[in-house]
Amino acid sequence: MIFVTLVRQLLDRPATNPFPTRHMPRSIIRLLERARRGKGAIHPPVPVPAGMRGKLVYDRDKCIGCQLCVRVCPARVIEFRSEQKKIRMHVARCTFCSQCVDACPVAALATSREFLLADTDRRSRNLIVE
Repeated sequence: MIFVTLVRQLLDRPATNPFPTRHMPRSIIRLLERARRGKGAIHPPVPVPAGMRGKLVYDRDKCIGCQLCVRVCPARVIEFRSEQKKIRMHVARCTFCSQCVDACPVAALATSREFLLADTDRRSRNLIVE
């Protein structure tokens, strides 16, 4: 029974997107280049479904500094910066529940379709939204 499951999984197409090329080791990038030249197969990316909750988007101009998003965030992703009366979001902690988007009275927060957020540094500009 285990052997049948193993063979089935080896022959099925992947259900996920491949790891982002910008973070792959050089040896893997060379492999991808060979595949583009017809010397191997690469699976196309899986399409992003409608309504997917990806990386948070913040419109600083709309924000009124009410801090409702800070209060409802279960993962403590959002930090209020009192000197600017604006927020900073640490996306590496986010569970993508979208409660902050629902709580914002002026629609200053939204979710995007961007989901390739892998990075080697959790304090990267890619993972902090201001």
